[in-house]
Amino acid sequence: MTGDPLRRITLTVATVTPATRWAFLEIATASGLAGVGEASITGQPPEALGEAFAAIAPWALELADAVPAALPQDFPLPSLPVAAVYSALDQALWDVAARRRGVALAEALGGARRSAVPVYANINRRTRDRSPDGFAASARDALAAGFDAFKIAPFDEADAATRQAGALDRAMRPGLARIEAVREAIGPRRALMVDCHRRFDAPAAEAAIALAAAIGVRWIECPVPETVDNIPTLRRLRHLANARGMLLAGCEQLIRVAGFAPFLSGGAYDVLMPDVKYVGGAELGGKGAAWVTLTPDGKRAYVANAVTNDVSVIDIKSLKEVARINVGFVPKRNATGMLQN
Repeated sequence: MTGDPLRRITLTVATVTPATRWAFLEIATASGLAGVGEASITGQPPEALGEAFAAIAPWALELADAVPAALPQDFPLPSLPVAAVYSALDQALWDVAARRRGVALAEALGGARRSAVPVYANINRRTRDRSPDGFAASARDALAAGFDAFKIAPFDEADAATRQAGALDRAMRPGLARIEAVREAIGPRRALMVDCHRRFDAPAAEAAIALAAAIGVRWIECPVPETVDNIPTLRRLRHLANARGMLLAGCEQLIRVAGFAPFLSGGAYDVLMPDVKYVGGAELGGKGAAWVTLTPDGKRAYVANAVTNDVSVIDIKSLKEVARINVGFVPKRNATGMLQN
């Protein structure tokens, strides 16, 4: 017990672009310590985050101690806005914990193990000119800034209306033109990832995978809605992507271990992307867990732990860690394969 409860909690939302709103939760303790966490979400009604904050803030102010361990791990997180606010509160409490000890946040979470982190350029929202030339210009800007990996979400025209009308094949054509323009701008060897934002049905996703592979896309992300019922479809799409030399990625907006479990056990993706803003707490990310990849037979998952410089081997059936492999400096991106006897 620190004897230092919360005294104030606020939520601030900043509109960065018409499509981008950043949300930050700020707390202050009785001793004057302050902490910040991020609660940004997309694809939700503007009032949803405020309603979630109004539900969580009163009981947060009643916590006896402003420490991460004070958060109830069984607190219900029924929606993405609630999970975002809860996760932001967890982040802010870690920030306070680090300030209380007089150390950097990285030190409080286990210690800094690197001076640099590999990143890709997500050029989607900064591209206001949505023509192929506009995407290419953004890619060239990112290339000039030193990036060697790029991600875009180019399928603007593929939406619920075109899906309902059975017109997704036609609607994806402008997106494919944007992908081709970016590929031409960055050259043939640099990594290009494409986020589909769950816009397709299964037949359209199959077509998109085949056409994207011909352009040299490294991974396809979230091709269809991420529901448990869609796991067999995702597993089939994953195999189609793998056969064309691509990865299937997703699960960016799932909550807690229970949310990820059916997608892990079902072999839905090569790469799972837990987001600290939604997952339900920093510690659920393994204090540095990065990419999750599955063996082709779906029996094992490998989790790259960038802070502890090792890889956790997870048995999919039990969802338990069965081994840990020391791999050296900052494992982030991992791939799996199988050797036949």
